[in-house]
Formats: sequence, structure tokens, C-alpha cells
Amino acid sequence: MVAALMNAETMRAGRCAILGRPNVGKSTLLNRLLGQKLVIATPKPGTTRSAVLGVYLSDEPPTQIAFVDTPGVARPRSALHRVLVEQAELGLAGCDVALLVTEVPPAFRGAPRVSERDASVLAMLEDANLPVILALNKVDRLRDKRLLLPLIEAYQRAREFAAVVPISATKGTNLAPLVEEIRRRLPEGALYDEDVLTDKPERFFVAELVREAVMRNTHKEVPYGVAVLVDRFEVDGGLVRIHATIVVEKDTHKGIVIGKGGSRLKTIGTEARHAMEDFLGRRVHLELWVKVDSGWTADPVRARRFAGQEDP
Repeated sequence: MVAALMNAETMRAGRCAILGRPNVGKSTLLNRLLGQKLVIATPKPGTTRSAVLGVYLSDEPPTQIAFVDTPGVARPRSALHRVLVEQAELGLAGCDVALLVTEVPPAFRGAPRVSERDASVLAMLEDANLPVILALNKVDRLRDKRLLLPLIEAYQRAREFAAVVPISATKGTNLAPLVEEIRRRLPEGALYDEDVLTDKPERFFVAELVREAVMRNTHKEVPYGVAVLVDRFEVDGGLVRIHATIVVEKDTHKGIVIGKGGSRLKTIGTEARHAMEDFLGRRVHLELWVKVDSGWTADPVRARRFAGQEDP
């Protein structure tokens, strides 16, 4: 199949790292580009914890882009944060293009400045010897699009970009021009068979869907100390049996996740099961447990394991 793709006229393929600070819409952008939900996305910063590859494929023009969604880059405050920055740096390795995603600030009135929170990402890109495209996300916040110009100019003063594309990941605005800017900087050829979507196993995404349900149903510091381990994943015909453990840092957090009479855990399980059935295309029997592992976000070994970057 790869040989057939390589024979297609002007086939271009390569790897593109998606980088940015937390909560600017990187995962939402990847899902929109792929036309399906591959990675979890919530309004809470720090949702993405592991670099995930998602392969975009198009026939007109022939294009294959291996997008690498990376954790949000911010100043490390714990072992877990340092692990996330490591993952973002690893996501750049072997890439042909870097896509820096930032956002139009809320209530933006045209003040021409680069967000201080983008400084860590810009510093990471200093040593990257590859073209960087800036995707200015959430332009749907602006009624007067003329206000974009001073913001774009501010970022162009901060560093040289191969291209700047204003987009809205949620609405799908300007994604075709963004893909074309990436494509023109890729080498000719193909990387994968056309049925390849990702490099992660199904049990990784199952754990992520449970964590997404936990994050959507809890608040304050609880979501940031939550991890999910899949203890059992068995396919039985059209049914998948999944047992998973939700790990929290404190006894009080365990009580919050379980809820009164187990009500919140039941809600989490129902949401996660429906999401798994959509993702796997099979019926799912899901059982969840909650356990406390104090201080895991401060321990690099446990942080790597619980962030889904090392096998249990």
C-alpha cells in the first residue's frame, strides 16, 4: 500500500509536532484535522500527558501528515510537569515541521504583545532546526478580524515563522490553508500504510477516556492528581471487558471521585463506557476502582508510569 501511495503524483508525507502552552486547543485541533476524536480534550489545562501520533491522510492533493500532539509546555512545578515538558521535547524529534499553537486572548482589544506564557515554548523552539508555523487559534473570539494584524506582527517580532495562519479549531476555520502550509514543507514520499491512524494501543486510549470523564466531573486540584491504569482489557467477540483503576493523591480526593453512595463514580463510568464504545466500535463492560497513591506527581518514576509513558 505504501508503494501505491508513493506512486501518486506529488505525494508528500512527514511528521509535524503540535506544540503550545496548556489549554490553547492543540488536541481539539488534532481531532478536527483527523475528522474523529483520537485524543481527549477538556477545558482544564494539562489534559494531554503523553505525545500521541495521529496520521492525517488526504488524496487531493496526496498528503500524509503524522501529527504529534504534545503536552502543554509550561514552567515545571513538579516531577509530573517535568515529565510533560520532556514529552513535548521528544515530540519534536524526527519532525519535519513544528506547529506552534497559541490563542487570541479572551476579550482581546488589539494589544500587540506575545503572551508571557508562550515564552517556554518559544525557548524550546530556539534549538529546533526546522520550519515553525504559527497557528493563531480561537479567532472566532474576534468580531473585528483587523485586530489580528498587531498580534501577528508581535509574534513575528519574537521569532521568524515559516507561515502564520489564523484558525479556529472548534469551528474548523482556515484548516485547509494550515494543512497546505504544512504540506509544502514536507518531503515527497509516504510514511505509513493508509490504514494507520496512531502508534498507541487501544488500552492507552481506554485509560485516557476514563481520565477525561474524571476531569469533566471533578474540580479544583483533583483532576491534576488523577491517573488511570488499565488492569484488564479482554475482547470477547463483540464485547470488551475492561477493569481500570483510578489513582488519586489524597484520601479526600478518593471520596470526591467516588461521590455520595458512589454516585459520581457511576457517572464517570457511564460517560467513559459510552466514549469507549464509540471509539472501539464494540459493547464495553467497564468496572472501575479508586485507590490512593500519595505524592505520585512528585515522583519521576511514578509520574512517567501514570502519565502513560511507560508500561506498568
